[in-house]
Formats: sequence, structure tokens, C-alpha cells
Amino acid sequence: MHYVTKREFKDQLFEQFARIGKALSSGRRLELLELLAQRERTVEELAGEAALSVANCSRHLHVLRGAQLVAVRREGLYASYRLADEQVLGLWLSFRGLGEARLAEVSRIVETYLKDRQTLQPITNEDLMARLKKGNVIVLDVRPEEEFRAGHIAAAKSIPVDELAKRLKELPKRTTVVAYCRGPYCVFADDAVALLRKRGYNAIRLDTGFPEWKMQGLPIASALGAER
Repeated sequence: MHYVTKREFKDQLFEQFARIGKALSSGRRLELLELLAQRERTVEELAGEAALSVANCSRHLHVLRGAQLVAVRREGLYASYRLADEQVLGLWLSFRGLGEARLAEVSRIVETYLKDRQTLQPITNEDLMARLKKGNVIVLDVRPEEEFRAGHIAAAKSIPVDELAKRLKELPKRTTVVAYCRGPYCVFADDAVALLRKRGYNAIRLDTGFPEWKMQGLPIASALGAER
């Protein structure tokens, strides 16, 4: 290949790859990806969850869609967004993991705002799988019910965290409860474990969330399909 042609090839190629980096260069867009890792959502739902105006949220989604990171499904006047595929979920989890490993500020922020978390005895996905095989644990999904219906850890029971205090009778006290939510920086499970312990339950927190469980190929189910 001629030098000039080769240079043009490399310039054009790496500029295309850079489109992904540019799309990921906003903390708000990363938050939108994390929300979409739970389930498909409308612009209005995303805007509400991320504390954005609908117009601003739409602009961020336009950038993510331009980089082919999200896809859209339209029904009449309504549009719902989802991650383009599981490669995008893997990209987000890897991107987050790199930040955790390389940026000391991440640990500092977590320790500042979630300083009491270690008292909640977090367990890993592998630990939970071992307990599930023994059959001596209840897995509690404390995310909103719509997220549970879209996909959840197989055998999990859905009690959204804001309903937990009223539905405690559904949980036997003699069995360990493992609560999980959206991911390692979601505090729904923290709040659930704190409440359960206060009421006399043996409760612990999963140190990841549904997306991480799914990416490891561990058993999942949904209200719309069969378990896998």
C-alpha cells in the first residue's frame, strides 16, 4: 500500500473508533447506559431517573445512537431505547472496571458516600451460586418491578425496596436473604439489607447487580421468557 494511501486508511479507521470514545466522554451518557443495562426505557423514563430534562436526555441519546451504542424501538409517537447488544454492556462494564482499577478518585468517592457499606457483608456472584446450589438462601431483587420483569437472577423474588417494609411477612426469618439491585453503586440493596437486619433477618448484599450476573452467563429469567 502506498504511504499516502496507508496514512489515509489509518486516519479514517481510527477516527471511526474514536466515535465510541467521544460517545463515552460524558458521565451522564455513562449513567444512561447503566440504566439501559437494566431494561428498555423511554426518553421520559431515562430523563426522570437521571435528573435530566427530556431535551437534554434526547441529545445524549442522539450521541449514543450515532455511535451505535443504543438502539431505538418506535411505537407511534413513542420511542423506547435499549442497549444495542450485549457487546455494549460488556464495553460499559469493562470501561467501569478500568476506571475502578486506575482512578484512585473512584475509591475515594465510594468510601466518602458509601462508608458504611462493608458492614453489610457483601458476597460475590460465585458465593451466591454456591449458596443457591445448597438451597439455603433467598435471593431478593429490590429493583423496581419493571426491571425485574425484564430480566432477573433465576429463582429471585421481587420486592422493590420501597415496598419491603410492608411485605416482610413474605420472607422467612430462618433463611439467609441475599439482596441485589442494579449494580455495585446502586444503594437499593444497601437500604434493603439495613432494613432487614433491623427487623431481625440475616441479610447480606450481593456485591454486583443483575447486569454483571448476566454477563458471567449465570442463570437468569424474565417474566416474558424462559429461564436460561
